[in-house]
Amino acid sequence: MSQHDTLLAAFEAYKAENEKFIEKGIKASAARARKALQEIAGACKERRKEITATKEAMEAKK
Repeated sequence: MSQHDTLLAAFEAYKAENEKFIEKGIKASAARARKALQEIAGACKERRKEITATKEAMEAKK
C-alpha cells in the first residue's frame, strides 16, 4: 500500500471514529480517532518525502 493509500485509509478511519465519538458519545472512539490522526501525521511526513524524492528524480533527468 502506498503512502497515499495509507493516508486516505487513516482519514476514513478518523472520520468514522470521530462521528461515533461526537454523535453517539462513545468514549473509546475518541482514542481510536486520536490514533488515526497520529497515523495521518506520520503518513503525511512519509508522503512528503516520497514527493520530494520523485521531484528530484524528475529534475535530474533534465
